[in-house]
This record gives sequence, structure tokens and C-alpha cells, in this order.
Amino acid sequence: MLDIKFVRENPEAVKENIKKKFQDQKLPLVDQVLALDAENRTTIQEAQDLRTARNAKSKQVGILMGQSKKDPSKLAEAEQLKAEVKADADRLAYLETRETELAEQIRHIMLQIPNIIDPSVPIGPDDSCNVEVQRFGEPVTPDFEIPYHTQIMESFNGIDMDAAGRVSGNGFYYLMGDIARLHEAVLAYARDFMIDKGFTFCVPPFMIHGNVVEGVMSQTEMDAMMYKIEGEDLYLIGTSEHSMIGKFIDQIIPEDSLPQTLTSYSPCFRKEKGAHGIEERGVYRIHQFEKQEMVVVCKPEDSMKWYEQMWKYSVELFRSMDIPVRQLECCSGDLADLKVKSCDIEAWSPRQQKYFEVCSCSNLGDAQARRLKMRVKGENGTYLPHTLNNTVVAPPRMLIAFLENNLQADGTVKIPAILRPYMGGKELLVPKK
Repeated sequence: MLDIKFVRENPEAVKENIKKKFQDQKLPLVDQVLALDAENRTTIQEAQDLRTARNAKSKQVGILMGQSKKDPSKLAEAEQLKAEVKADADRLAYLETRETELAEQIRHIMLQIPNIIDPSVPIGPDDSCNVEVQRFGEPVTPDFEIPYHTQIMESFNGIDMDAAGRVSGNGFYYLMGDIARLHEAVLAYARDFMIDKGFTFCVPPFMIHGNVVEGVMSQTEMDAMMYKIEGEDLYLIGTSEHSMIGKFIDQIIPEDSLPQTLTSYSPCFRKEKGAHGIEERGVYRIHQFEKQEMVVVCKPEDSMKWYEQMWKYSVELFRSMDIPVRQLECCSGDLADLKVKSCDIEAWSPRQQKYFEVCSCSNLGDAQARRLKMRVKGENGTYLPHTLNNTVVAPPRMLIAFLENNLQADGTVKIPAILRPYMGGKELLVPKK
């Protein structure tokens, strides 16, 4: 959400940014919101003038009524002023109602106008134009066939999607035995990894109010992702970023407490509507999963430094588990409306001979702060902080990369040294069948 003052002073830049995001259908919104803004400012000024005039007239009525006791001719003048005061009050009531209407119309449009992207963002209409920046670790293709990831899990009696389908439908799963333990081991390791980086561990609410949802994401994202609790103003979170950033709604943050560096665990719930949909066979795109997230709230001048640091944490984590990854810069058309800049960390799939997304790091500038009315109090007054988020790890998706990259020819899966303390010291997972 942009500052209306910025739109007022830079309408062509806002339109150019919309074009760069290939959302030309939104171009008329700029002129619409500027027209509403002009009317709103005129309305506000007229209302203020009326209040001033009404106060002056009301005071004069009192004077005239006092004078009318000695000079009856003043009574007619007082009555005339009373009529004017009444007319002014009626007009003011209309203007105040109109102010509220205009403010809501302006906010509705402003929520649809995308944030200004960083100049470094590559321009392109969709994710096919995302740009590989660099690779970390050598992609290896073993000389034996790698089964589909659910087949690997089934060899350990580690997954039951049929039972989950009967209980919950497509997009759900049971994890069991060593695979379930591996799932939790990765989450525990990711938690401790981020704590060691100086982040504060949090377990947030898993449901949030509608105004928080509106504050942290666009309407398009909300419609495609969020599950609403029937009959209540509550939504299941799609990621803990939602409730972690929501933690600061309507708050004034002391500048000396920045940066706020938080790492949070939560289950995540997503409709997964849209082009991708739910993957019926595997656990890559599902309705329910668990995730360790990292969130930063910082000074504006520090946000790009944190952006660079955060995605590098993801690389370090995955490399510590012997998983090759690459950084992929997201193009303009692949950025959600609130994002200034974003990149994906993709893991190597030796079975598919390609990379796939396992982390997403985003700098949202001051968009979420403005929507949620977050402020920082500094020496020179208050200002909007910047917010950033990044996936630390999100099993079971990352288990696909883990199992494929650590699978041995005999069907065993090696456990990297860093994970062994979380797996009871096990060095190998041995198939049950």
C-alpha cells in the first residue's frame, strides 16, 4: 500500500510500475484514486471552514441574545444566525458522511495498487522470466534410479496418503515412523539454527482477524490462500509471517528495539487455488504443512542488508544438509503486490534433473507497516518500519529434496551429521520393505 501523497506527486511513476508488473488493467485506478483524493481534500477543507464559521456564528448568537434583552431588534438577527447555524450543521453532517465514504473508497483502491518494485528486479510477466543468480553446491545425478518421493517414504512405512484422503481429502497426508521423525528433526534443527543466528523463537497464534489478513497480504493472495472460520472473524494462517507481522498492528515500536528478528514455528493452511492447484500424488503442493519462518522488522535503510542476509541463511541451512541449491531472482510479474523485491531458494531434484522452490525471501518495504498502522518512534519523530520474511524450512516439501539427495543405491537414506542429534544419533534410515 503506497502513501497517497506519493501517488499524488508521482502518478506517472505509479503507472509505470503497474506496467512493469504487467497489470495494465489497474492503470485506471490511479486516475480514479486521484480524483477521489481531490474531492476528499476539498470536502475536508469545506468541513473545516464550516466548523470554524459555525463556532463563530454560535458565539455571535449568544451575544445577540444577550443584547436582545435591551434591544429587541437584535432578536431577529439572532434568529437568522440560528437558521444559518442549523443549515451549516446539516451541511457539515453531509460532508462528514461523505468524508467517511471517500476515505473508504480511496483505501479500497489503494489496497489494489501494487508497491513500487526495486530497480534491480528483472522485468517479466511471470515466473518463466525469473533469473538464476547463483548456485551453491554441485548438482549430482546418481547412477541409480531415484523413485518418486512418496515411494521413497513408503519404503520406510513413512506416509499414508490413502488414509488421509479418506479422512480429509486430497492435499493431506499421514507421516509416520522415521519419516515423521525426520520431519520434526528438520524443524527442530531449523529452529536452533535461527536461534544461533540471534533470532528470537516464537510460536504465534494460528488464527488471525480479517484486518490482520488485509494488512499482511493482497486480496488476490487472500482469495487464493486463506481458509475462513465460519461465523467468526478468524482465518487460518497460510504462514506464520501473517501472525508475526500482525503482532505489531497499531503499535509504536521504540527505535532502540530495532531490528526485531524473530523465527516462528507454525502449521500452515492453504487453499492452493489458481494455476498450480493441489498435487494429488505427492506432498509438494498441499493444504496443510509445517514451517519454520524468519521475520525481520527494521529501519528502512537496513532492509536490503537484511534481505541479503536472510536468503543466505536459507542457503547455509540447506547446504549443511548436503542439498545443492540455487538463488532465483523473482521477476516483476511474479512479485505479489506488496513486495519490493523477492527471491526463491530452489533445491536440486536429482530425480527430475531440475531445481524446485523450497524457500521464498521477500522485502515488503513499508507496505505492511502502513496497512497495519505500525510506527517506529525515533529521535526525530515517528516513521514506518520495513518488514521482511523468509522461509527457514518447510517440510514436508523440503523432505523431497532431502530424500532424493541423500538416498543411497541400496534404498537407505544417509543422515547428515548436523541432523543426527535430532534423530537419536542415527546415521542411516533403513527401509522397512
